[in-house]
Amino acid sequence: MASSSLDRAPRIGDADLPRFLELLSGSDSVELKLTVPESDQRSAVQVLGMDPIDAQIRQVFFFDTPDLALDRAGLVVRGRRTQRKGDDSVVKLRPVLPEELSVALRRSAGFNVELDALPGGFVCSASFKGRPTTGLVKTVADGQAPVHKLFSKEQRAFFRAHAPDGLELDDLVVLGPILVLKLRLVPERLGRRLVAEVWLYPDDSRILELSTKCPPEEAFRTAAETRACLTQYGIDLSGAQETKTRRALDFFAARAGAAT
Repeated sequence: MASSSLDRAPRIGDADLPRFLELLSGSDSVELKLTVPESDQRSAVQVLGMDPIDAQIRQVFFFDTPDLALDRAGLVVRGRRTQRKGDDSVVKLRPVLPEELSVALRRSAGFNVELDALPGGFVCSASFKGRPTTGLVKTVADGQAPVHKLFSKEQRAFFRAHAPDGLELDDLVVLGPILVLKLRLVPERLGRRLVAEVWLYPDDSRILELSTKCPPEEAFRTAAETRACLTQYGIDLSGAQETKTRRALDFFAARAGAAT
């Protein structure tokens, strides 16, 4: 009997399972992610009934140095414009150990510890989110306002605590934008919300990511149900996984380096 993509899909190994459980217990939420291979994206869109007309348009900007000093320090600094929702910003640190984060930080509004799990791997991150004035992300990206204006006092303090010595928010360059189409759907065979994001890169490549969020205590059941559902739809779970942020940073950093 031929094996299915569910059989071939990478799983968290027994040696990593205790660490996964430890991180899970210290997280506020879990996001299960799958990158669909580019060769299979068209069929995945069709079988899941995704209509691009229903998608929400987003524009994502990253901020880093041309040689990605923040990335090497585990920091991601991002601004985002969202159709009909306004702007948001985030300072994200990964990986993190939840037990090393202060109680005061964990209680801060806009702060979240999330465990991201994808076939064969996982990473725990801490994100400080903010809501700058609508239109400010574009203003900063156009060079008409300093980068620090996008971030709250708490976000700036979180950045300073983890950024390389001497590096300030206003030292960063704009890496982007990336055009993103986001679609929420509830596949009939799953019965829970699935989020599809298509990231469109300037070199005409794209990433299609399927994801769903759940509380930590529901992670294993949600993962099993989601994997089974996607397999029933014929979606390959065994393809190489690539993160949206990684490709964006590499692409724009190479462009920034070539321009200097």
